[in-house]
Amino acid sequence: MDKLKILVVDDESRMRKLVKDFLLKNNYQVLEAEDGRQAVDIFFEQQDISLIVLDVMMPRMDGWQVCKEIRNYSKVPIIMLTAKSDERDELQGFQLGVDEYISKPFSPKILVARIAAILRRTNKLSTEEIISVGSIEINKAAHLVTIDGKNIDLSYKEFELLSYFVENQGIALSREKILNSVWNYDYFGDARTIDTHVKKLRSKLGEKGEMIKTIWGLGYKLEE
Repeated sequence: MDKLKILVVDDESRMRKLVKDFLLKNNYQVLEAEDGRQAVDIFFEQQDISLIVLDVMMPRMDGWQVCKEIRNYSKVPIIMLTAKSDERDELQGFQLGVDEYISKPFSPKILVARIAAILRRTNKLSTEEIISVGSIEINKAAHLVTIDGKNIDLSYKEFELLSYFVENQGIALSREKILNSVWNYDYFGDARTIDTHVKKLRSKLGEKGEMIKTIWGLGYKLEE
């Protein structure tokens, strides 16, 4: 599958590099623009850009004007970055058709998570809607889990955790990796939150909970 193209627009090269490095690690193709005019030119030259990360304050043409020009022709998802958190700016952004609004400074991992969520919402990022292992079936679109056809009531995080285990079945997953992937941020406490969620998840899965194996000193692995 071709990598999805993300256009990162910011007049600060350091900021572009920070965002670009995280996007490359997550298997996206990244294009860069250092001002609004260049961003518009690149967007209409490429025509297959999946999402734009757009700074507000830039030379030649600011983010608002870029958004207006692109919205005249395209509904491509746009995430606006701004150095100040101002409600009027947010309202203006949403009126222009901005999909997300993130204030600097921000966590690059949170930005990548927001990008993935928007791309899933707009069907750009293909995901298996139904995944399964053994008699456990997960319907990601409907947010339902069944075992042998019987519904299992899971919390949002338990659902995300089980989905992550099933998508990575047979792979040893460290607690740090699970936290960063399921919780979408760097975790600076202890890892007991993972152990607590796994304990509850195992309990709700009944005998199927035994499929989630503890790897002492590391984390967990789901095996059929």
